[in-house]
Amino acid sequence: MYFLFVLLIIILIIAFKTIKIVRQSEVYIIERLGKFHKIADAGLTIIIPFFDHVRSVVSLKQQTMDIPPQGVITKDNVTITIDTVVFYKVTDPAKAVYEIQSLKKGIEYLAITTIRDIVGKMDLDETFSSRDAINDKLRIILDEATDQWGCKIDRVEIKDITPPADIRDAMEKQMNAERNKRALILQAEGERQSAITLAEGKKEAAILEAEADKESKIRRATGEAEAIKKVAEAKAQEIHMVYDAMMKANPDDKLVQLKSLETLKEVAHGDANKVFIPFEATGALGALGAAADAVKDNKKKSKRNQSQDSDE
Repeated sequence: MYFLFVLLIIILIIAFKTIKIVRQSEVYIIERLGKFHKIADAGLTIIIPFFDHVRSVVSLKQQTMDIPPQGVITKDNVTITIDTVVFYKVTDPAKAVYEIQSLKKGIEYLAITTIRDIVGKMDLDETFSSRDAINDKLRIILDEATDQWGCKIDRVEIKDITPPADIRDAMEKQMNAERNKRALILQAEGERQSAITLAEGKKEAAILEAEADKESKIRRATGEAEAIKKVAEAKAQEIHMVYDAMMKANPDDKLVQLKSLETLKEVAHGDANKVFIPFEATGALGALGAAADAVKDNKKKSKRNQSQDSDE
């Protein structure tokens, strides 16, 4: 009974050392008699006990590594602290185990020296404005250096760049000065634009007012001209009607002359009318004047005769 119990224990130990279950996203590095034998993928793996053993368990998932904050001196002799994180993945488990003693330590030291080399060639302002460039350079250099270790660097990110306290104060003052400068520039630009807009508005208003005044004067002159034209047409029509009436009445010369003078008198009443008497009409006017004088002399003679008769 005791023998069976011991045998059962031996069988369990052998089974434990023989049967290996590898989890997903992991591989086992199997050595046989101290020499690399194979890489066991996920699933059930059988090994020979006492001859084979698992040297290392390697994860194939993407891993992250926090690089401790490092003090770095920039090109302009300013000491800043840079905090970095590295994302990497093992592509060749055998190389990751046999080519370097500690993969994580190797990546960490390489990242520290590379950061100091890259940032040491840059000014402080350039360091703050070139994070993406620094990340890309770090990734490329680390990826090339770790390729022989069976590792691929996917990303490198600078989490934080911390300058000294006095530099931070100076930077804050500079930023405040820049903000105030931009505010003053924007205010001046706004006032300038406002003045330009007001001037343009006044100019447009003056132009419109002048055009309106011009249009008003043109319309007024056009109306006056139209009124004068209509008055002249009315007077011409009146003269024509008088002429027609006189022609129908078959008048003698004296009547024609009198009617002509009456018509000229009516035409001359208008403020905007100018009457020009032709030279031929002066004879008629002279004849009318002589007739009027003769009438006056006859009246005077008759009055004298009447006075003499009354005296006798």
